[in-house]
Amino acid sequence: MNSLHLNVKKASNPVLAANYFFQGIKYLSRPGLRKFLLIPIFINLILYSAGFALGYYYISGVIEQLIPEWLQWLNWILWPVFFISFFLIVFFSFTLLANLMAAPFYSKLSAHTLSLLTGKSVKIQEQQWPKVVWSEFRRLGYLGLRALPLVFISVIPGVNFIAPILWALFGAWAIALEYMAYPLENEGLLFYEQRQLARSMRFGALGFGGITVAALTMPLLNIIVPPAAVIGATIYIQEMKDKH
Repeated sequence: MNSLHLNVKKASNPVLAANYFFQGIKYLSRPGLRKFLLIPIFINLILYSAGFALGYYYISGVIEQLIPEWLQWLNWILWPVFFISFFLIVFFSFTLLANLMAAPFYSKLSAHTLSLLTGKSVKIQEQQWPKVVWSEFRRLGYLGLRALPLVFISVIPGVNFIAPILWALFGAWAIALEYMAYPLENEGLLFYEQRQLARSMRFGALGFGGITVAALTMPLLNIIVPPAAVIGATIYIQEMKDKH
């Protein structure tokens, strides 16, 4: 296991962690980082536009089919719950797809952000290809196994009223793992080590992931949120390193 040590107590502060996302937004204008932003922003523009279009045209029809006739009189309660749940499912799926396509650019963005922070050239710790692939499959499996019960809860009348809350918590945790992965992979940590580290500062990770999820749900703004989150996560990890 890599010997990266963080100040866990400080890193667990959710307010402090959330603030690093806003620092990431400020860093977007740095000249040294601009060349790593164009392609990821273009990818986000295309995919999020497609996601909102699909949501607008299809989600309402799917929801209407899932609400049984005997519960139609409860549409005014059930429809918003179904809509929020399905919106989060679509949003989360498109976010993972966008990050998968832009991953090579985000790794470089994270490395160059660290160079700006330290004033030194950063050498990325290359991992063996089979280990990297296996790590990504483990990440997808980990998230998929936890998302599946939420999908079932989302379509069960009488229980699904808690689904949006559960999806929001799951989304915050998953997005934190997603964007913290780039600086941690550059430190030589794969998914198992990343997950253990995130668990040790769980509330900080949820704070960072939560503010990122909230920003991702905002049309137009969400185009620049992923690179800002990569930069913010890099600053977060760097400043939380135990200097002793």
